Amino acid sequence: MQSGMGKTHNWVLEYEQLTKRSPEPLMGWSQSDDTLNQVKMNFPSLDAAVAHAEKQGWTYSVSVDKQKKIRPRSYMDNFKYIPVAEEKA
Repeated sequence: MQSGMGKTHNWVLEYEQLTKRSPEPLMGWSQSDDTLNQVKMNFPSLDAAVAHAEKQGWTYSVSVDKQKKIRPRSYMDNFKYIPVAEEKA
């Protein structure tokens, strides 16, 4: 499967997790006492995200994802005949 690159060019600002997550006693889902873990803000550029963080007076760190190298493939490549290298005697 080849996943698309749509909607992957935004920058996301997330709060740092202040409290650890633990299983909730009734259902077993993960819970946290800090509701800011659920907040994610999207920005069109790194400069916009940094400007917002600085305007609010927050300390921040930037994490850049590694570039993916996508090799185009077709369904036919799954059945392509590749001869076995002959052994030299």
